[in-house]
Amino acid sequence: MKKVVNVIIIVITVITILIPTTIAFMAAQNEPVRLGIDNIDQYQHLFVGKRIGLITNQTGVNSQLQSTVDVLYEKTDLVALFSPEHGLRGNAEAGADIGAAVDMKTGLPVYSLYGDTKKPTAAMLENIDVLCFDIQDVGTRFYTYMSTMALAMESAKEHNKLFVVFDRPNPIGGLAVEGPVLKAGFESFIGMYPIPIRHGLTIGELALLFNQQFGINCNLAVVKLSGWQRSMYWQDTGLPWVMTSPNIPTPETALVYPGTGLLGATNISEGIGTTRPFELVGASWLNAAAAADRLNDRQLPGVYFRPTYFTPRFGRHSGINQGGVQIHVLDKQAYRPVLTAMTMLAVMKDLSGGQFAYQSERMFDLPLGESDLRLGLEPTEQLLQRWEREASDFQEKSRQYYLYK
Repeated sequence: MKKVVNVIIIVITVITILIPTTIAFMAAQNEPVRLGIDNIDQYQHLFVGKRIGLITNQTGVNSQLQSTVDVLYEKTDLVALFSPEHGLRGNAEAGADIGAAVDMKTGLPVYSLYGDTKKPTAAMLENIDVLCFDIQDVGTRFYTYMSTMALAMESAKEHNKLFVVFDRPNPIGGLAVEGPVLKAGFESFIGMYPIPIRHGLTIGELALLFNQQFGINCNLAVVKLSGWQRSMYWQDTGLPWVMTSPNIPTPETALVYPGTGLLGATNISEGIGTTRPFELVGASWLNAAAAADRLNDRQLPGVYFRPTYFTPRFGRHSGINQGGVQIHVLDKQAYRPVLTAMTMLAVMKDLSGGQFAYQSERMFDLPLGESDLRLGLEPTEQLLQRWEREASDFQEKSRQYYLYK
């Protein structure tokens, strides 16, 4: 009986020791992801006694969906707002000019950075000491928000202003890097610097890269995330998603966008005008079943193609029935959007019977960052291998700017 009692005591002692340790370990593993704006109180020294300007849009919210405009209006001397492509509230279509306005809630002036100028002017910054940036990026080089940030950083340097980035997760993860590095001569507002299409960095890490690697050299501060890890996709963060633009309605859209977003300058429909933009891809001349079979035969990682027909309700293909496929991502970690889209392009071109065409050669090359694919200067397999080497080299060089593991 005494042995039984001793065993029970030992078991109770072990449980007493292990349970708190296990709970602490689980708590550490399940630390909630906090956005940069959630952590503003730890960075109040940046804002005390300063007049603040804020570049933001509808994605600039904290984890409780409170607007960053409201947070800064309450906690700082916020004096001006700046809006990027799609406007302060995200209601404008891609490419539409944004005009100056007044914010209805705060009464603050809203300066447009997607109209007459894409860069804050001296007059816009005259009464500002600190220029802040809080916009959700989607992890793709040809999405314009990072260019807005880069130009604003240049302006902050030129006019001696502190530039503060409220960091946000990369919604398509921080481990995978993919696609060609942008080449000299292909710089534009949809790609200013030599980085891959899928860059694997947070917006704060991009700011550090731009500032140091590409010579902006402004006075920069990043208000860091907490709880975010590079292996996380948006669905792993527990954070609510806000549409980053009219055609990026979900985090699933953001994952396919680095690939199928490249097809907009061809006569293939990338699904704009449907409820599944960039996930539905097809053409009026395409045999859906044949395309799906051919693509599934390639056994691309993490994806399955379902044959379908769809009719966009607006955009270039409005009212025209398209035969094509829906991209079903089965494994986020394995899925490679650029590889997938380039394979889709080759298959659909081959099945087109000569009907495939580029609507704009330049607007195909600019987001891709080079013209070799369109010109057929390298076999596709060789091209993809080169892109893989470029992405790998970039990733190795960009590690010095990582803020998170």
